Amino acid sequence: MSWWQEIPYRIDPIIVEFGSLQIRYYGMMYLVALATVYALVRYRLQREEYPYTNQAVEDVLIWGMLGMIIGARLGDALFYNFSYFALRPWEIFLPFTWENGALRFVGFSGMSYHGGFIGAFVAFFLYCRAQKIAFLHFADLFIPAIPLGYTFGRIGNFINGELFGRETTVSWGMYFPLDPSMTLRHPSQLYEAFFEGIFLFIILWLLRTKIKTAGALLALYIIGYGAVRFFIEFFREPETGFIAGPLTMGQLLCLLMIFVGAILLTYLTRRKSGDVN
Repeated sequence: MSWWQEIPYRIDPIIVEFGSLQIRYYGMMYLVALATVYALVRYRLQREEYPYTNQAVEDVLIWGMLGMIIGARLGDALFYNFSYFALRPWEIFLPFTWENGALRFVGFSGMSYHGGFIGAFVAFFLYCRAQKIAFLHFADLFIPAIPLGYTFGRIGNFINGELFGRETTVSWGMYFPLDPSMTLRHPSQLYEAFFEGIFLFIILWLLRTKIKTAGALLALYIIGYGAVRFFIEFFREPETGFIAGPLTMGQLLCLLMIFVGAILLTYLTRRKSGDVN
């Protein structure tokens, strides 16, 4: 056993508390993620040839953030807790809980990435349609920055001690206080922060000026995230058990992402070459 495995996990997820109101690192990570994406998109606007205004960027980020939160909550209810929320649909967007005879603010306890992606995608599309902006071209402005943004979300998961990994014997394994069995586990939140975030960001950022087909970066992001997350899910403790053999719900959704991304990339490539009208 390594020396750090003997040290109790002591990261307090609460920054400050005002009575029943808590400000947590996880919630602050959303603000950091939004600021990171905004700064990188502004950087691209200043140095690359995109005909969009700062106001359009700010507006669509607000639309996208709202869409992501709504989609993430609906996705969590649909993909991971359907039986519970099917009987209590009003709790999906209820940020309060009744504990020990008192009403306590807890925020949104479950957020699905796949649901959040769909929600942000829909909000982004609706904004572009309302403003008569080319959706695929505008989306490619944001895509390279997005992975670095949600890196902070995974760090928030780690601080909360949630979404931990499967049991392991590796020397960097950790004990998480929310694990009732208190067994040594992979810090899968950090794996995701690096591979889904930093690693994917570097690839897309390097490709951002080399790929000229509108929508291709979006397609590559969908394929790339799906592939990376599919692999990391083998180290993450399944939230709802195994759905199909050794595969989890997250992996099934990632396979769907890869399939959709591949179809989109094939369509865009064929359309550019003139094979599709």
